[in-house]
Amino acid sequence: MKAGKLSTSVIVILLILVVDQVVKIYIKTHYPVGEVTRLFGMDWARIHFIENSGMAWGWKFGNEAGKVALTLFRLAAVIFGSFLLVKFAKEKYTRGFMICVALIYAGALGNLIDSMFYGMLFDKGLHFDPAFGDYIGYEGIAKFGGHGYASFLHGSVVDMLYFPMVKTHYPSWFPGVGGEPFEFFAPIFNIADAAISTGVIALLVFQKRFYKKVEEPAAITKTEIREEQVS
Repeated sequence: MKAGKLSTSVIVILLILVVDQVVKIYIKTHYPVGEVTRLFGMDWARIHFIENSGMAWGWKFGNEAGKVALTLFRLAAVIFGSFLLVKFAKEKYTRGFMICVALIYAGALGNLIDSMFYGMLFDKGLHFDPAFGDYIGYEGIAKFGGHGYASFLHGSVVDMLYFPMVKTHYPSWFPGVGGEPFEFFAPIFNIADAAISTGVIALLVFQKRFYKKVEEPAAITKTEIREEQVS
């Protein structure tokens, strides 16, 4: 059971990583930053290419030093997550629980790859400019090679999924934001972000089912065998 659940987790992780990285690399090498394309002609489902230097959903984490700290934190989380996957498999957690953990792990690893290596792999990208004291974008379409746009640990994360399903305004009587635009779902994210969110939400929704450990059949003792033979 342990090997089977661990194998399933590894397959999930590899699948998410491959899809995440293929989509990111394709978007980055075929779209200029800010490019928007409707998915299947639908207005509420779009490809909107942006890059961010921070956490999931585009949240920032300070300046260049904060960027390095965030990348190192992601690295530590992925290393710790590797031990947790093996530990959970040994403790006989359910397969559903293991898949959720694998989704979270894969998402963290996917964005970690961007942060660690994209600055060295691509010639253009969102990068920190000391003269401005902030991150600045670029023009044109990025490509592999060249000198890279940033050093190790300083790469920016590629985001592209945008689902503005509802666009309206807050009621005029709504405190603080009355009359202002309201959009659901506003954040632009990637496959890795989606994997993390899916894993976390599934753990919360199905926690009673997932947190139950798989019970192994009780071992039959020699005494019980003799009693059965006598009877």
